[in-house]
Amino acid sequence: MAIPRDAVVFDPHCARSSPIRIGDKWSGLVLRCLQDGPHRFTELKARLRGVSPKVLTETLRAMERDHWLTRTDHGGNPPHVEYALTALGASLLDVLDTACDWARAHLAEN
Repeated sequence: MAIPRDAVVFDPHCARSSPIRIGDKWSGLVLRCLQDGPHRFTELKARLRGVSPKVLTETLRAMERDHWLTRTDHGGNPPHVEYALTALGASLLDVLDTACDWARAHLAEN
């Protein structure tokens, strides 16, 4: 079915409420890293080989803004900050599982 020329394909209000970030390169991996409990920034960076500190910081800030994780500053010197999934963030794990199952089932078709 063709989309009419005058149809609105992109609704900015819908896009704001959509969990589109799950499609970026690192958010799904951060969700997986945090699924078993909180981790410090350096622990996440070590587990996510290849991510720069800047990109990890941006990803964590965006996920915190979207209420997928919490950032807890325990103070101290050196700083002790932990990231943990919220209930909303944990609810995305089932979505990731479904997407991974689909990808495995259709891997040979690519």
